Amino acid sequence: MPTPSGLVVVDKPAGWTSHDVVARARRLAGTRKVGHAGTLDPMATGVLVLGVDRATRLLTWVVGRDKTYAATIRLGLTTVTDDAEGEVVDVAAPGAVAAVDEDAVAAGVARLTGDIQQVPAKVSAIKVEGRRAYAQVRAGQDVELAARPVTVSEFAVHRLVRTADDAGREVLDVDVTVTCSSGTYVRALARDLGADLGVGGHLTALRRTRVGAWTLEDASTLEELAAEVAAGRPLPVTSLEEAAAGLFPVRRLTAAEAQDVAHGRRIGPSAADGGGDHGGTPPDHDAVTAGFAPDGRLVALLSDRGHRGERTAKPVLVFLPGERFPGPPGTTREER
Repeated sequence: MPTPSGLVVVDKPAGWTSHDVVARARRLAGTRKVGHAGTLDPMATGVLVLGVDRATRLLTWVVGRDKTYAATIRLGLTTVTDDAEGEVVDVAAPGAVAAVDEDAVAAGVARLTGDIQQVPAKVSAIKVEGRRAYAQVRAGQDVELAARPVTVSEFAVHRLVRTADDAGREVLDVDVTVTCSSGTYVRALARDLGADLGVGGHLTALRRTRVGAWTLEDASTLEELAAEVAAGRPLPVTSLEEAAAGLFPVRRLTAAEAQDVAHGRRIGPSAADGGGDHGGTPPDHDAVTAGFAPDGRLVALLSDRGHRGERTAKPVLVFLPGERFPGPPGTTREER
């Protein structure tokens, strides 16, 4: 059975790349029109939002939502990748980890909370002079990445466990919850906390628990999705209309407005009537509203902009191009 356009929330398993999940979802959905909203490293698990068919066009806005993670930071060892996948390149001096107490960790975390400048992890997909940073690192090249502004709205410490790694080296494992803006590297937070405390640090576990308003409670495992398809049912999706109403303020269009928008024409400025509660709209999309036809279908995303000295709403993404929207019987176009 074909899968309708919409968003599918997957609980990504460890060891899978985000692209692996997309490839599996494409086979299950029976379409190549599947994409994801925000990469998770293979080591990480948790919420991965997928778009199917026309809903892939919404993923740009899903990516920008705040995210929440449950993570474990290991203090005492520094790795080349800032996580447990990479080679250890530095070890804390004898006795240094033992000197790190709860108050020191709390102070270090506080310094990494709020609006901060973060240097991304070097083993990342960021491009430097046209090449991915991770490719340059793996080729043995030294990569310098510029700091970028990010917001860490929550960095909560839950537990400290003193232990030893497989080589018998003393380490301190710190279980945390992090809520942060898009583009924040939790691996880099682990690295920077360790550096701040003078012992080094890296990430040993990462589970994404939320993207915007989509949480693990909304997520299905790949096995659960496969079982739905095997039973002859489509993949469970958040419909295109429901997703848009959650991402943006809603504007109810008249039939005439819907037809204008479907043909790419500007209409009067927006007067939205609610919606947009899925994790806050990113600042550069503040003026975007979701325009719905009288029959409840999503017609387009609209952006209020000045045009020839007047404020108008311009279609920035049309989902029903060229569609006709007849008004109630007996009405003229001007009345619709």
